[in-house]
Amino acid sequence: MSVGNGKAGMLPKAKKALGQNFLQDKNIAAKIVRTLHIAPQDAVLEIGPGPGALTGWVMQASPARLVLVEKDNALAFTRMQAERGDFTGKLQVVLADALTMPWNQFTSPWKFVGNLPYNVASPLMWDIVSQASGLERAVFMVQKEVAQRIVAHPETGAYGALSVWLQSFCRAKLEFVVPPQVFVPRPKVDSAVVSFVPHPAGTYSFCPVSLAKTIKICFQMRRKQLGTILRLSGLNAGVLELLGISPQLRPEALPVATFHLLASALFARK
Repeated sequence: MSVGNGKAGMLPKAKKALGQNFLQDKNIAAKIVRTLHIAPQDAVLEIGPGPGALTGWVMQASPARLVLVEKDNALAFTRMQAERGDFTGKLQVVLADALTMPWNQFTSPWKFVGNLPYNVASPLMWDIVSQASGLERAVFMVQKEVAQRIVAHPETGAYGALSVWLQSFCRAKLEFVVPPQVFVPRPKVDSAVVSFVPHPAGTYSFCPVSLAKTIKICFQMRRKQLGTILRLSGLNAGVLELLGISPQLRPEALPVATFHLLASALFARK
């Protein structure tokens, strides 16, 4: 979801194909940026700056560097022309699809922020938290339902593959809910802002490739029992009892750390 400058009359026409809904509430934009906790030495990357509501507040925080990643050619050009004079030497505008960004190249400390399009938010967050080793903090606005899945606990209906994956890398917190009426055009659902802080080194030990395979297999058949899921997938269901996991449990019953153990047992390197 892109952002606007707070004046609905001046907003460009939103492109449905790009999932654009422009935020026009300055107070909410400022609150999102405050949640990022920008310091003078920080490098900040904003995904989908659109007309620039968040961008202005980020610039007021005076980070050492600001990168704007915008897929919309016209909006990228607009941002380049509007901001360059005020942020000379610190601003870089990148015309790119965030889904194709080389996130594994972000190895030095970075903070990420953005109002993410609903249709790409989950895969974007999936890649960023697992590939950007320099991630220091991230703040994203997403659909409220997705936010609830991100922070969900075991034994709840919202708990799933996205919950396990993101919580394996970061501590996620639902910061606040944003109503539809502050956007142009209005989405049909509420949004929510979620913050991410990477776990300290050594909190978890797991193979990301094995974990991704495990949680995708398990939650594709989340209504079935774990023993049945593994057998249907051609995997060794015997590892469940070896790990002290009841084969009668369903995937949503397993805590994040238990998924790590299961992934290691199922896909141990030969």
